[in-house]
Amino acid sequence: MENQEDYQLRVENIYLRFGGLKALNGVSTGVKKGEIFSIIGPNGAGKTCLLNCINRFYHPEKGKIIFEGQDISHLKAHKIASLGIARTFQNVELFGHMTVLDNIKLGGHVHLKSGFLAGGIYYGKTRNEEMAFRKHIEEEIIDLLEIEQIRKKVVHTLPYGLQKRVELARALAMRPKILLLDEPAAGMNLEETEDMARFILDISEEWGVTIILIEHDMGVVMDISDRVCVLDFGQKIAEGPPDEIRHNEHVIKAYLGEEDITYSRLGA
Repeated sequence: MENQEDYQLRVENIYLRFGGLKALNGVSTGVKKGEIFSIIGPNGAGKTCLLNCINRFYHPEKGKIIFEGQDISHLKAHKIASLGIARTFQNVELFGHMTVLDNIKLGGHVHLKSGFLAGGIYYGKTRNEEMAFRKHIEEEIIDLLEIEQIRKKVVHTLPYGLQKRVELARALAMRPKILLLDEPAAGMNLEETEDMARFILDISEEWGVTIILIEHDMGVVMDISDRVCVLDFGQKIAEGPPDEIRHNEHVIKAYLGEEDITYSRLGA
């Protein structure tokens, strides 16, 4: 790794074990502020496990996670969220009986500061805070992700691709400094995938949000990433710019298991 001060978030020598299975075996990496940083690797490589360690869904047995100079390795998940690290998941984790707008609003409650008594009678500071938050959602997040037409619809009535977009909107409502995206384009058709890639670029470029991305679509990874980290059997085997990763022999072998291959699966 480069100078540690260059990284907004870094993981240092992370080990994670489930019984006799080493899910992560001494992984160290980091993401710079404003980057789109992708983590790729074959199924079971430890990609989601690494995200789960970052936002404290899992507790590594060894190693450190440093965010903006602070060791967050022992903080609870809700505290990680309040620091500005938001997350989406492989499978949609929304409240299906609630509207799109209500689901999105849930994401921002980690930052609302008015106390219980003020909230109970809904006046003054609490009301102003809620109104400002709703304006932020409706004028910025909903507009950015182009979901104005579905804002009042109940989530379970929406197609899968739109539900994934709503989940991304809820994560953005947390006003993240770093956004952890776990397979945001999984299960989408070509048009939906292209839209998602465009939204991710917009979030990065227009909002300045740092993005850590897990994605199996190598076309998306190679097109939008600044740097790529490759895991295999819980170990980092490569890290660098997309063009470098695309032609890395160790990466090609990890994905295809043979030396005489084409580069098509790595986005070439």
